[in-house]
Amino acid sequence: MNEPTEYGRPAGHETAAVEVHTPTPLAPAHTAPLMPVHPGAIPAVASVVLPDGRVVTGYAIEPAKPEPVVAKPAVSRASVNIALGGIGFGAVCGGLVLLTTFIAALAALIHQLIFLAVVIFGGWIAVQVFSASGHRGGTTVNIRKAVIKRNKFYG
Repeated sequence: MNEPTEYGRPAGHETAAVEVHTPTPLAPAHTAPLMPVHPGAIPAVASVVLPDGRVVTGYAIEPAKPEPVVAKPAVSRASVNIALGGIGFGAVCGGLVLLTTFIAALAALIHQLIFLAVVIFGGWIAVQVFSASGHRGGTTVNIRKAVIKRNKFYG
């Protein structure tokens, strides 16, 4: 029986040595990372001849162009937003102070109207009760000492 070799194959089944060629990459012309870009038109096909004579064909990849640098504004956008928020908050607080003042004044007005109605109604009742002048209509009964004898009223 054949004993296995160091690669796990039976003896007598050794393969020939394989020569591996790895292409040497060219140094990039730029330092920016490559980004995939969808071309506007179909790009040209490029062919590269490897050292062992094989030809590799494919599309040439154009490097991504960085966007132009935009000058920074003198004041950052975040600070402008914070300032505008402070102005809006101040305007709202002023409105809330006016609203609470209006509610307090309305409550005081209602309280005074109720008190005025109580005073007027109470005064009208007092005048009705304590006024004895004039005839108010209805039946007036003057009570005096009356004598009743034998079911007959002598008044």
